[in-house]
Amino acid sequence: MSWEQIRAITLFDGISDENLRELVDVSDVVQYEPGDVLWQAGAPSDYWWVNITGSIDMVRVSGGEESVVGQLSEPGRWAGGFGAWDEHAAYFGTGRASTAGTLLRVPNPALRDLLAHLPLVSHLISGVFTTARSIEAGARQRESLVRLGTLSAGLAHELNNPAAATARAVVALESQLDDALASLSSLATHGISADQYQALDGLRRQLLANEPVGDALALADREEEIGDWLSDHGVDRDWVLAPALAAAGADQEWCTQALGLMGDGSLQHGMEWVAATLTVRGLLAEVRESTRRISELVGSVKSYTQMDRAVMQSIDVTEGLDSTVTMLAHKIRDGVTVERSFAPDVPLIDAYPGELNQVWTNLIDNALDAMDGSGRLMLTTRSAADSVVVEIADTGSGMTPEVAARAFETFFTTKEVGKGTGLGLDIARRIVVERHGGHIDIDSHPGATTIRVTLPLTPAAPR
Repeated sequence: MSWEQIRAITLFDGISDENLRELVDVSDVVQYEPGDVLWQAGAPSDYWWVNITGSIDMVRVSGGEESVVGQLSEPGRWAGGFGAWDEHAAYFGTGRASTAGTLLRVPNPALRDLLAHLPLVSHLISGVFTTARSIEAGARQRESLVRLGTLSAGLAHELNNPAAATARAVVALESQLDDALASLSSLATHGISADQYQALDGLRRQLLANEPVGDALALADREEEIGDWLSDHGVDRDWVLAPALAAAGADQEWCTQALGLMGDGSLQHGMEWVAATLTVRGLLAEVRESTRRISELVGSVKSYTQMDRAVMQSIDVTEGLDSTVTMLAHKIRDGVTVERSFAPDVPLIDAYPGELNQVWTNLIDNALDAMDGSGRLMLTTRSAADSVVVEIADTGSGMTPEVAARAFETFFTTKEVGKGTGLGLDIARRIVVERHGGHIDIDSHPGATTIRVTLPLTPAAPR
């Protein structure tokens, strides 16, 4: 790399030859080949990299997929250098060479010495706003799409169970209704009187008033007893009729009463009719429960997305927490216990409910990841002076003091590659602090992490 190549770069226009030579003297010239990784996303931004020749891709991994969010393909395109302003600054993306080329690697102290040169400062500030915002916007958009896909898959899973149960019950209802009508027709054919039918219907209604048999062993014993009674009295298909009668609370005494009403000639058809109507009622209860669950899920989705509300609302934060837990139910494994401690006197707050639900999603999702399938997720709400406090705690591995200090930095993440963009807590902080005028804190040590969100009853104008 020659002096003429560096001097010709427009990035250095306005810098004297003397100052530029001083910069070059304290910098390194780095030759790179295709595939070389020159800096890593999330690592401390110790250097300012100025491209001279060749091309470098700025790469990020989100949702398990790699994407190019920027490119250094012309002389003077640069990356890094943010450590000159912030000692905790990190690289937004990974720099990976796509062709062979040459870079000027400038240490942060040398870059700070050049900040007095206004033309360079102008280039740098313009680049900061253009490059950083472009990268962050792209990563945020991808993170939102990944999260939307995850929530959609979870919702589909949650809806599938009650929907499938409803479909099965409807198919079974068709068969049972045919059986009930056929047995009723047979009763009429065998000359059962209206008084006998009313008495038999009275016995059936007695069963409807019974509490369901909850003990599986007791239910199995009762099924066996009724099956033996039916078989002893010449009733066919006792293995089909006995479970329906036993589940409704029938016993041998009830069966004897039915026999006394109908006699041997109509017992078969009477038992078939009672068993079919009981089964129909049970299937209808299953349909009712399944559709209720579907309705609850739809209500949770509406609450979570806030699609039927204006932007600013007086809301109960517990409603948003509950709907978020429902939306993330597919991630809550059997080993995780959800504990709710919602104070009854928590007042309504003026807030942007859809945005707060995004905060709860990020915080609860992180807590579930930290517990890795086993532990306690604790949700707490309480009132404070002119504010509401929400705490989301978990019994996961916790954070070190160093990690907790950087947790709200943009793109900072401790998750393995492909499992996080480092935007979740940054988004939560922006929504809580900048949109609602509240504050968010972390208290973490091994086995216990609590994130505390304090929200004013009425937020100031968004910043």
